[in-house]
Amino acid sequence: MEETIRFTLNGKKTELLTDPSQTLVWVLRNQLGLTGTKWGCGAGFCGACTVLLDGEPVRSCSLPVSDVAGKKVITIEGLEKKGKLHPVQKAFVEHDALQCGFCTPGMILTSVSLLQKNPSPTRQEVIEALDENLCRCTAHVRIIDAVMDASKVMKGGK
Repeated sequence: MEETIRFTLNGKKTELLTDPSQTLVWVLRNQLGLTGTKWGCGAGFCGACTVLLDGEPVRSCSLPVSDVAGKKVITIEGLEKKGKLHPVQKAFVEHDALQCGFCTPGMILTSVSLLQKNPSPTRQEVIEALDENLCRCTAHVRIIDAVMDASKVMKGGK
């Protein structure tokens, strides 16, 4: 049975009629047309489907859409503001940290959450924060460098 789910998506009030047990990744991709959130392993292990839920990175492939009712969801599409990339997105581009791009949305959103909580992470803290986001292209060093540089930019440096 379908229900009306209300939440804030990328800063906009959203209301949709859907099966409440449908996972968020499929609602985002199929009903809302936001294909930046990727379907990876389907079991919450790879991180390709990561979105921010009230500022925390969550795996949308294992999250029923009913769990986002009344909350704020940010997808990769929601980071860009007025035609400008978020500093983490920009750093990923500048460091070529997005080789095939499949893991990139999850890596970026996890990094944004980290930098919101810890504006000056150590390299080791970045590694630990991204530990459960998998990249098969071996772009890990460039990803870590991008997050470290984004940290500086977000604090007003560089």
